[in-house]
Amino acid sequence: MTLIEETRNRLGAVGVWLPTAPMAPPPDAERSATRRLAELGYGSVWSGEGPGTREVFAHFGDLLASTENVVLGTGIANVWSRPGRTAQSGGTTLAQAYPGRFVLGVGIGHAFQAEKYGEKYRPYEKMRGYLSEMDATAAEKPPPVAFPRVLAAVGPRMLELSRDHADGAHPFAQPVEHTPYAREILGPDKLLIPQQTVLPGTREDAREHVRRTVGQMRDHNVKGYLDGWKRLGYTDAEISGPSDRFVDGLVLWGDGKTIAGRLRELLDAGADHVLLTPAAGTLESIVDILTKLAPAVLGVTR
Repeated sequence: MTLIEETRNRLGAVGVWLPTAPMAPPPDAERSATRRLAELGYGSVWSGEGPGTREVFAHFGDLLASTENVVLGTGIANVWSRPGRTAQSGGTTLAQAYPGRFVLGVGIGHAFQAEKYGEKYRPYEKMRGYLSEMDATAAEKPPPVAFPRVLAAVGPRMLELSRDHADGAHPFAQPVEHTPYAREILGPDKLLIPQQTVLPGTREDAREHVRRTVGQMRDHNVKGYLDGWKRLGYTDAEISGPSDRFVDGLVLWGDGKTIAGRLRELLDAGADHVLLTPAAGTLESIVDILTKLAPAVLGVTR
């Protein structure tokens, strides 16, 4: 069995992506939440790295040590935070200590992060060089335990890089239409692990969440996501509205049964494993929502 097949089997259909920015929750609270989500039956728990978060390899070493069986994934380890050789060494360390339980998601971040380090933002070139550095490190000292590497990929070139130089893609903040688009580029033999916002409520509740999300992305000039939405056919007017079509694409809203049905559509469209992120403010409220949704969404299989 290949590494990708093994990873698919371990992950199952549904996992969780926990926001940890702008204010990271206390470590004890995050350990407790991760254990609770694993007990409920979610196949993986992911979170990312950004301003205000903990260093991702130390962070995930702590979470792996405090849990059993559940897979943990970085969504993402930011390339601006460390050299490629360090990322490879960090992944190797965690994979050897916790075989089969770690997925390394790597991402290029955004232009404001490149500017902070005095570099021009050239996402494809930066990521290609970063992966080459990781590969060279692995060639010098092959890891004793293999671990999957996925890229935060939205556009076609980064998806092609995910196909040709990684084990798959971890798209973030994209409408449901992105899943078949990404699968077509990746082909059948790579991992596709999209993150998807869920909101047990009405379309108007979801619309307000989308309006805030779009505003934050525009405030921070996060062009990658905005360009990705337009690439899928959404107009500026639909995004600014936001239109019903855009809201329905970006958020799985409704009751548990409705959300489970939309989740089924993503899996049928080519997702291997869907990471759910409740549109809620605190870690406690996020876990509460995922607990209530568990009977419906965990019944969905690939």
